Amino acid sequence: MTRIVVAGASAGGGTDILARLLAERLAPVLKQAVVVENRPGASNTIAAELTAKAAPDGTTLLLATNTGQAVAPHLIKLKFDPLKDLQPLGLVAVMPNVLVVAATAPYRNVQDLVKAMADKPGQLKYASSGIGSTQHIVGEAFNLATSTKAIHVPYKGSSQAHLDIIGGNVDLMFDTTSSAMGQIRGAKFRALAVTTPQRAAELPDVPTLAEAGVKGADIQTWYALYVTAGTPKAAVDRLAAELQAALKNPDVASRIKGLGGEIVPMSVEAFAEMNKAEFERYGKLIREAGIKVDGS
Repeated sequence: MTRIVVAGASAGGGTDILARLLAERLAPVLKQAVVVENRPGASNTIAAELTAKAAPDGTTLLLATNTGQAVAPHLIKLKFDPLKDLQPLGLVAVMPNVLVVAATAPYRNVQDLVKAMADKPGQLKYASSGIGSTQHIVGEAFNLATSTKAIHVPYKGSSQAHLDIIGGNVDLMFDTTSSAMGQIRGAKFRALAVTTPQRAAELPDVPTLAEAGVKGADIQTWYALYVTAGTPKAAVDRLAAELQAALKNPDVASRIKGLGGEIVPMSVEAFAEMNKAEFERYGKLIREAGIKVDGS
């Protein structure tokens, strides 16, 4: 039987890249084909709902981010419970978000961008991979931290947003390094800052937002693997063990590092606790910031 890894974003985005990387490692040990099926839209919750409602036999896996698991549930009415209907298998990687503009844009640094936003309130546009995504949340946090206003333009995935940034249809994006690094290395994007407390190892010359004078918008993106709740414990344990084995593989570790990511080994139980804590953290942040779907 084919085992399906469901990625909640479009082909070419960070989630898709990691899903295909894991599929390559899982197929030989599971002794069957592992197919990556992209179900973009609704801030990764379409893919999550498909997995939540699948047969609990361990053949449908979800590679998700905190977008779908911790942020979007507080903004979008769902037909499933992300905490009860999905069984965590483990954390895959933690990625910085990086503030990018087109390489041809006039903004050389964060200060240039903030000045343009202040001079032209409501005229600049920032892209995200969807309403309720971490890119959306950090964009709104950036607006608040700089007392400016860029307009949110949601897409069904990062790869679609990239085309409009390069084409000049939108001005900026807080994208994950996993999906943005290719455009940065290809000189299509200019990286202005990372949204982490420390500089990213793969972007040592790019300052943090705090170094650039912006505080209060430090939000990272994490990726994790889930299976349908109710899957037998033996299958959960085996899948979790194979995930950890894949992450210890030198080639996998090197490729995740090359995307700007960090692997944080964690048991199923520890990650389940983290997942719940992140769900509560983002719910509090969204309520306090007054972020809503309408008017996004």
